[in-house]
Amino acid sequence: MRDALGAVQSVLVLGGSSEIGVAAACALAAPRRASVVLAGRHPDALREAAATVSTAGAGRVETVAFDALATAEHDTVIARAAEAVGDLDVVVVAFGVLGDQRRDAVGGDGAVLVASTNYLGGVSAGLAAARRLVSQGHGTLVFLSSVAGERVRKANYVYGSSKAGLDGFALGLGDSLAGTGVAVVVVRPGFVVGRMTAGRKPAPLATTPEAVGAAVASAVAGGRELVWVPGALRWVFAVLRHLPRPVWRRLPLGD
Repeated sequence: MRDALGAVQSVLVLGGSSEIGVAAACALAAPRRASVVLAGRHPDALREAAATVSTAGAGRVETVAFDALATAEHDTVIARAAEAVGDLDVVVVAFGVLGDQRRDAVGGDGAVLVASTNYLGGVSAGLAAARRLVSQGHGTLVFLSSVAGERVRKANYVYGSSKAGLDGFALGLGDSLAGTGVAVVVVRPGFVVGRMTAGRKPAPLATTPEAVGAAVASAVAGGRELVWVPGALRWVFAVLRHLPRPVWRRLPLGD
């Protein structure tokens, strides 16, 4: 339960060793030394992330095992997090994989992995978290979407379509939870400079994990439902989403 001033006291990050997940945990925890649970696949990476979040001001940091593809276990993961820190004020769905468009398009199971992780994993984990928050009667569920899903590019249509599906799911889930005491926030970053995009040329209006984390904390505090990072992307895509397809195909939007 948030404190008397409305500050977050407990946070669960699914994808807790991701750069954006860590940045969001740091930003959410620092104001009132909130308790944080970081959930992910790799114990060593989680320990490193926990140290970072603790240094940033979290009062307590726990880690739990979580695999986006192990959907049958998602309710159990959420329950373990709640057992560790009590009611969950904020749950952040921060996991995802980018894939390699050129490689995945010619064969193998890479494209299926991207779609399964980003969309199916997000749906399963999101519903598990929503059930827990509704049973509490309060909480905020944050989904890390992407501008890549706002209008899918030919250069990255597998990843973009997985984010488009997650974005639509999250918006619909938020509408369905109106009146329950549970809020849903959809965050749409642009190109984020970090490990996932290493070696790629930054797109215009590129951002950082820290900026996205700060935007998550600001949205939760302000009760916002949809956030673009940086904010100027909202107006860029207000134009891009309406371009005729022949024009869209010719735009030099890169990889």
